[in-house]
Amino acid sequence: MLATTALFILILILGKDKIVVISSIGATAFIVFAMPNTVSAKTRNVIGGHLVGLASGTIFYFATLPYFFEYSLAVGIAILLMVALDVEHPPAAGTALAVVINEVSLDAFIAIMISAVVLSQCRYYLRHYLKDLV
Repeated sequence: MLATTALFILILILGKDKIVVISSIGATAFIVFAMPNTVSAKTRNVIGGHLVGLASGTIFYFATLPYFFEYSLAVGIAILLMVALDVEHPPAAGTALAVVINEVSLDAFIAIMISAVVLSQCRYYLRHYLKDLV
């Protein structure tokens, strides 16, 4: 129910034009609520991973490369940085791709980061009640 509510609010904020951005948060909701004890569900990984994804996507959004290089490099660099910074969160690679495909906007940045923080806090405060379902 919490995952559904979080995504509902995010969709209302961003609208259906930014649905690609929202998809990575949907994957984050799955990890946080279905696999709360995994490394990628930790607050550091959720927030840090999405920050890295946003940064990588933003860099390659403004790059003047053919789209097939921009898209693949955004994801590849996001993965490299997440591993190097020890903030591995698989859906954040989707965030990088979504940002480079759609557009860089303050609304998207705020919505993704607020969503990541809210989902992480839900996991933290409900940690005694949540169990790995997978």
